[in-house]
Amino acid sequence: MIEVKDLQKSFGDTKVLKGITTTFETGKTNLIIGQSGSGKTVFLKCLLGLFNYEEGSIAYDGSIFAKLSEDEKRNMRAKIGMVFQGSALFDSMTIAENVMFPLRMFTKQSKSEMRDRVDTVLNRVNLSDAHNKMPSEASGGMQKRVAIARAIVNNPKYLFCDEPNSGLDPKTSMVIDNLIQEITQEYNITTVINSHDMNSVMEIGEKIIFLKNGLKEWEGSKHNIFKTENEAVTDFVYSSNLFKKVRSVYIENDSKKTH
Repeated sequence: MIEVKDLQKSFGDTKVLKGITTTFETGKTNLIIGQSGSGKTVFLKCLLGLFNYEEGSIAYDGSIFAKLSEDEKRNMRAKIGMVFQGSALFDSMTIAENVMFPLRMFTKQSKSEMRDRVDTVLNRVNLSDAHNKMPSEASGGMQKRVAIARAIVNNPKYLFCDEPNSGLDPKTSMVIDNLIQEITQEYNITTVINSHDMNSVMEIGEKIIFLKNGLKEWEGSKHNIFKTENEAVTDFVYSSNLFKKVRSVYIENDSKKTH
C-alpha cells in the first residue's frame, strides 16, 4: 500500500499539487485521471521520487520515502517497476536485453539466472519467441508488452504505468489493460496507472483518483463513478455520448434492482 498525506508541490509561485491525501491499495489497479493541467503527471513523478515536494508525505508500506537514507532509497527503487508512456526501450538492445536491464542494475544474479527470469516474464506476456528481435521489429502492442515484462522482471512490489495505452488501437489497449490487471493480482502488486483513457477506467478501475486543479476532486471505483453527482467528474467522464448512454443504462438497471 502507498499512503499519501497532504502532498503539496509548487514550481516557483505556481502551486501544482494543493494537499492531496489518498491511498493506493495492494493487489488492485489504482488509476489517476484528470484533464491536462490537473497535476496528475506531477503527482506520479512525486510518487516515483523524481520530484521533491514542499509539504506532506508518501509512505510505501509504512516507510516514508523522504526519510530514507540514500541506500534505503536505492533499495526501495529496486522494488518499483515502471512502464513509460512511449515504452522507452533501448533501440540498440534486443528485447531480451531490454528486459534483463533492471536485473543487471539491481541484482547480483548470474547470467543463467537472469536468462531464466527473462524467459519467465517474456512467456508471461506472450512473447516467448521475441528474445532476439529488436524493438524496431516489434509492433506498438508488442513494445508495450516488452515494457511490462521489463517492469516486472525484478519482482516489484509497486508498479507504475504512465499512459500505458497511448498510441494503441482499442483492441490492443484492452489486451494491455487486462494484462496489467492480471499481473497486479497474480503478483499482489500495488499498481498505479496515470491515464486519460476512459475505456481503461471502466475496464480495470478498481480505485480511481480524479484530480482537478491540483486537488483530489473525487475518488471511488468504476462502479461508483456511474453514480456520482460530482459535476467535474461527470463532465470529464461523460464528455462522449457513448458514456452518457452507458451511465443512463447503468442507473436505470440499478434503479430496477432496488425496487
